[in-house]
Amino acid sequence: MNEDLVVTGPDFVIVLDGATAPAGVDSGCRHDVTWLVRQLGTRLAAPLIGRSRASLADVLAEAIVGVGDVHGGTCDLTNPDSPSSTVAMVRVGADTVEHLVLADSPVVLRAPDGRVTTIADDRIDYLPEYTLEAVRKARNQPGGFWVASTEPKAAYEAVSGTTGRGEVAAFAAMTDGASRFAERYGHTWEELIAVLEAHGPRELIDRVRTYDVAAADGSFRGKRHDDATAVLGRLR
Repeated sequence: MNEDLVVTGPDFVIVLDGATAPAGVDSGCRHDVTWLVRQLGTRLAAPLIGRSRASLADVLAEAIVGVGDVHGGTCDLTNPDSPSSTVAMVRVGADTVEHLVLADSPVVLRAPDGRVTTIADDRIDYLPEYTLEAVRKARNQPGGFWVASTEPKAAYEAVSGTTGRGEVAAFAAMTDGASRFAERYGHTWEELIAVLEAHGPRELIDRVRTYDVAAADGSFRGKRHDDATAVLGRLR
C-alpha cells in the first residue's frame, strides 16, 4: 500500500509520506498511517484552498490539532510511536514562493538561470544510533528530529522560508523514495530536476527503482524499496 499523498491546488502543492511503525510496535492508535495522511492532507488543503494568509507553519500546526481532535479520544496521543508523516509544502503567491519541509521530503527550487536550491530537513541523518528505542526517544524532541504526528509544535520546527517569485522558474516536492536519486545514488539535484522537467515524475521513479534493485546489500540505511512520489511545478 502506498502511504504517500499529494494534494494540489491552483497555487499550492502538498506532499506527505506516512511512516509506519515497525511490526509488533504498539502505536497507541486504532488508526493506520493511511488514515493519518488523508486526514492531515485534508486539513492542510482546506485553508490553502480558502486563500488563508496564515503562515505554512500555522496551517500545519492547526492541521495537526485538527487531526488530534478527530481521533475521538480513542487513541493514546502521548505515545511516541503514534502514526506520523513527513510534510513538504509549496505555496505560490503574487510575489513570493513559500516552502515548508518537515522530515525527509525535500523541496527543490530552480531559478530562471538554472541555479538549484534544495530545501531539506536532514536531522534524522544525525542521530547517534538508529535502534527502535533511540529513534523513539528522538522523535519530536529537541535535539532529535520532527514529524507531523500529535505535537502541533512540530510545525514550528520545520524548515521554512520564502523566495521571490521572480527567482523561481520551477519547483519540485517529493518523498524520500524519489529524492534518493540524489541522496542515495549520487546524482546531483540539478540532474534530478532536469529529469523531472524533461521526462516527468514517472521517469524519475523508474530510474530510482532500477537503482534500488541493483544496490548491493549493506550499501544503504533504510528500506531497499520505498513509496516514491514527486511533483513538478512550473511558474509562468
